[in-house]
Amino acid sequence: MDLNPTTMSFLFFVFVLAMLLGAELIRKVPSQLHTPLMSGSNAISGITIVGALIATGRQESGTIVTMLGALAVAFAMINVVGGYLVTDRMLKMFKSKKKEGDK
Repeated sequence: MDLNPTTMSFLFFVFVLAMLLGAELIRKVPSQLHTPLMSGSNAISGITIVGALIATGRQESGTIVTMLGALAVAFAMINVVGGYLVTDRMLKMFKSKKKEGDK
């Protein structure tokens, strides 16, 4: 992809628009739905990891692209692991507790 100033400004516009839309969407979600929403966003973070790995591993990638790709992989992995930990904790709350006499 040719990164001329027009393309860079368009990509920056898309990034800012996605950021504002995401913040607005999350703000409108009721607090009871935040944990299931985070659980569902793990799939999106998985796609981010794959894309960042592809961008980082390209031969033509410059130093900045490689550093940003590695940073994207790290942040997406933190999001995936945290999402799974929170989801696991949430699901444990719904399991029935065993009584002392039961096996």
